[in-house]
Amino acid sequence: MRENEGTGTPKEIHDSGLIRVSRTQIGRRMKKLSEHGLLKHVGNGAYVITEEGEAYLEERYDAEEGVYIDENGVNSEGIASEQETNDV
Repeated sequence: MRENEGTGTPKEIHDSGLIRVSRTQIGRRMKKLSEHGLLKHVGNGAYVITEEGEAYLEERYDAEEGVYIDENGVNSEGIASEQETNDV
């Protein structure tokens, strides 16, 4: 998906060799990531990464809380991220 700058299906991701787990497992994980808004299902088993998914990979989005994190580790509700509080 990100590697190809487009959409990806579990079969395409499995066949790419980038991830060495079953297509079934890839499909389950992609569905779960979609449920959390990190991927978007675009039909025919294909997914694309969302803006939130990109931000999560860049550690700018807390998927558990569903909020963006600023450069100081504070989410959009003004609360320091768990990692920031553990670093103190």
